Amino acid sequence: QVQLVESGGGLVQAGGSLRLSCTASRRTFNRLGWFRQAPGKEREFVASITYSGTNTYYADSVKDRFTISRDNAKNTMYLQMNSLKPEDTAVYYCNTAPNPITSYWGQGTQVTVSS
Repeated sequence: QVQLVESGGGLVQAGGSLRLSCTASRRTFNRLGWFRQAPGKEREFVASITYSGTNTYYADSVKDRFTISRDNAKNTMYLQMNSLKPEDTAVYYCNTAPNPITSYWGQGTQVTVSS
């Protein structure tokens, strides 16, 4: 069992940046990803990264604005979010990808982008 803890969210103006972190309770060799859920919407995929970091995948809506990375020595994954838009407002979660494990969902971290 792995516990994943997200952090780094906050309130930012449109065009601003935030860096999210996801720390695992132990090393995980899985591909990991970020997901988000906006009010009244389904949770959606944002980005994922393989264990080696060689391959990354992005949703079209965040491509060229967000960058995913991981530091396996720290059991931590990051999401650098630039040029934020109001439609990026959501609770952001991390989990295994592309198939999240239900028991791994954490509390998430709130990102709010004001216009």
